[in-house]
Formats: sequence, C-alpha cells, structure tokens
Amino acid sequence: YLIPLSSSHYPVNQTTMHRPSLSACQLILRSFGRSGGNIVASRRFASSMNVRDALNSAMREEIERDPNVFLMGEEVAQYEGAYKVSKGLWKLMGDKRVIDTPITEMGFAGLAVGAAMAGLRPICEFMTFNFSMQAIDHVINSAAKTYYMSAGDVKVPIVFRGPNGAAAGVAAQHSQDFASWYSHCPGLKVVSPWNSEDARGLLKAAIRDNDPVVCLENEMMYGVSFEVSPECESKDFLIPIGKAKIEIPGNHISLISYGKFVGLCVEAAAELAKEGIQCEVLNLRTLRPLDEEAIVKSVMKTHHVVTVESCWPQCGMGAEIAARIMESQAFDYLDAPLTRMTGADVPMPYAQALEAAALPQVADIVRVVRRTLNRAAK
Repeated sequence: YLIPLSSSHYPVNQTTMHRPSLSACQLILRSFGRSGGNIVASRRFASSMNVRDALNSAMREEIERDPNVFLMGEEVAQYEGAYKVSKGLWKLMGDKRVIDTPITEMGFAGLAVGAAMAGLRPICEFMTFNFSMQAIDHVINSAAKTYYMSAGDVKVPIVFRGPNGAAAGVAAQHSQDFASWYSHCPGLKVVSPWNSEDARGLLKAAIRDNDPVVCLENEMMYGVSFEVSPECESKDFLIPIGKAKIEIPGNHISLISYGKFVGLCVEAAAELAKEGIQCEVLNLRTLRPLDEEAIVKSVMKTHHVVTVESCWPQCGMGAEIAARIMESQAFDYLDAPLTRMTGADVPMPYAQALEAAALPQVADIVRVVRRTLNRAAK
C-alpha cells in the first residue's frame, strides 16, 4: 500500500470544491479520439442535480410510492437532516413517515430492524457511519442474519444510509471508511454512490430491495452537482445492485474505485490523457455483491490495475479486489503487479495537511499510474 505525501486538499466549503466535471470526461474522450482509442457515444443530459437533491428526491418518491416506506434518524424531520438530505420531507409527509429519534443509534436502529421484520420498509439514517458502531449488533446480528436463520420466513427490507469516510477536519473518530467492514458480512448488500445518478438510482433500488442494504455516501459530495440524463429523473429509475459501471473507457490501465474517490480517478485520468495514457475508470457502485465480472474484463483489457480507496490497507477493498484478480483468469493478463492506493495505516489526523497526506490525492494516482506503466513524468 502507499502512504500519499501530497499536500493538496479539498476545501471545506462544498460550494467551491473542485470536482470532476463533464468537461474533464470530454477532455479524455477527445484525447482518445486523437490517439485512436474507443469512444463511447455521449448521452444527452437534460439538467444538473447535486447529490443531496438526488438522495432527497429518491426518498421522497419512494415514500410517496409505498406506504410502508418511512425515514427515521437523528434530526431528519424538523431540522431537515444534519446535512439537509431530508429537506422538506417532514413538512410534506408528516410525523408518521419522517421520524426524529433520540441520540441513541442502538435504540433507533433496533426499532428500525424490528419494523422491517414486521413488514415495513424503514430508511435508517446514521448522522455518520462512524456512529453506526453503536448499532452494529442490530445491523449484523439482526438485520443481516435473520433471513438465513429463519429459513427465508422473515425478510428484513431495510436501508441503513448516511455519510461514510473522511469529511474535512473531523479527526479520527469521525473519518473511518466502513466499506470493508460491512461488505465483509453475508446477508448485507452494500452500495457506495459517487455522483447524482449513482445516488438516486442506487438508493431507490436499495429501498425496493427485500434484503438489508447499507448505503455509504460521503459528506463532501452532498453539495456537488452532476449533469443527469432524463432517464435518471424518472420515478422508476433504478441502478441494479451488484453492477459496476465504466465511467471512462481506456486501454492502458484500470483505475478501480468507489464513492468519492471515483472522482479523483476521473481527474487523474484527465491529467494522464494529456500524456496519451488511456485510463479505464471503473466505478464499482456496489461493494457487496462485488461485480467480479466487470473487474476481470477490465483487467484483461488493460493488463494493468490500480485500486483507490480511503480504507485502511489491511483487509481493505483493494485487498479483496487483488485476491479476486489473483484467483481469476485476469491474473495471467497482468503485465505488472497490482497496486493498492489506500488511506494511511493510522487513525485520521486532525490537521489539514496531515489529513490530506493520509488519503490518496489526484497527484498520487497520476504518479502511481506512471510508475506502474513505467512512464516517466512529462
């Protein structure tokens, strides 16, 4: 694994953050065209939507569609959510469908799991997934295992959602990436959206799913806008759980990531495209079940792979992806060892410069891709 040393860092102000845009993708596609690479036909985009509004609209439409769906969590109702993801839902749907809870994750997560066992479809919001550790017994021992232990008699259709991983300046106890924790557990499905399309389609699919689904969002992405297609704005727009997406096609190296760090891979791909390096960016979207077929196909195509995540290196998502590649036919296609880019193997520092150094940055991805391909910096 690598401990990044870059001092670059995203600003705290979400409205001014630099984030991957359509122009970056267009730059890459134009570069592919000049270098003879494959170009995917561009879609028509009707409007833009930020990730917060994508999640909000998904919940609103599903609560309106199904009387069994309801939202519960700390400050989700009258305060409209700690990050305003549930803005307007309480005024629209009332106390029975949008429920404020005390600050007791163990208590309200247990209530939500019991409601799901009784036939309702709760959306249980954690103000941050770091606080889900207070409720992990209900998530794992109750929600994840009951369908199996009841021989299929008791379904637990529940969604656990909220921000996951590091935000900015919130230190070690509020910055952990729980992707590998929850994806380790049979009985759970785990999704991690990057952009507005992911957020809207994956959350709607999770709410309609009959199994417990953990939806790992990121606080730093809530205010970021992405252009969305007319299909994404449909009330029945769903993204299948368990299917990854190639965000950018490429022939030289596969960049495999999820959540916020897909955006960093997109930015790095745009930078490397200027040098004629065609990166294939694979957005996992779902972490359990992992789309092994998409991973294997991408690696067999490019012969090189870098995984990017904020988990700690030991038993992280990159380690699982490396094992899947090692155990598949893709291993024979590798022309260089797989490289894992992870968070540093330390509790998250509070200082801004140290926090940036503890997480992969765009410059780190660019450097590692050049090293993997044995390309000198230009």
